[in-house]
Amino acid sequence: MLHIVGLGPGSQELMVPAAVAAMEQAEVIVGYHTYLELITDYIEGKEVVATDMRGEVERCEAAIAIAKEGKRVAIVCSGDAGIYAMAGLVFELLAAKKDHLDVKIIPGITASIGGAALLGAPLMNDFVHISLSDLMTPWEMIERRLKAAAEADFVICLYNPRSMGRPKHLESALSMIRDYKGGLIPVGICKDIGRPNEQVIVTTIDELNEEDVDMTTTVIVGNKFTKIYDGRMYTPRGYQL
Repeated sequence: MLHIVGLGPGSQELMVPAAVAAMEQAEVIVGYHTYLELITDYIEGKEVVATDMRGEVERCEAAIAIAKEGKRVAIVCSGDAGIYAMAGLVFELLAAKKDHLDVKIIPGITASIGGAALLGAPLMNDFVHISLSDLMTPWEMIERRLKAAAEADFVICLYNPRSMGRPKHLESALSMIRDYKGGLIPVGICKDIGRPNEQVIVTTIDELNEEDVDMTTTVIVGNKFTKIYDGRMYTPRGYQL
């Protein structure tokens, strides 16, 4: 049995009970070093397989191989296992080999949901997730998706917004969004959600300081109806008040 476990944004308080149960019942825990540091209470005394960043394929192949030996395995991911995480890759690997395995996915709180709760209620109407990482998706495709989402006036949740290797991607994305929405649209910046260094900033496209954003940050750009009140950000659902 292979459990693919979403750990949520970071704190144990935001892990669903099913995730805790899956880790407690597992004989082997597989994960990225940084994520394993979040669950030290659940991996003590268990066999642990850890990989570095960008070791996703190796990680999933190891989890599948161990599970096929008959052991109970939990592969852990931050956020939700099916959103920019390991669940899809596990199915890709199984399908490529026409292999069969009993797989159960445990959902977790993804960064947009955890961040939205800190900001107020920015996701009360239609929204999209777009990753600004072009490691897996060509930047030209990301640009098309950004422009389409901005033109349709979705609330836009930006994952992987800025890194040392991609310092200008966020600037480019916000420039494209500004062309359709304008510069006064509210923006929420959520860094290290659920962790000791958690930081929340409510600002606008024009006032956003890109130095406040890194790879542990989620950026939520509102739509034309999104408001800021009392330091919080909310998007009206459409109720007639």
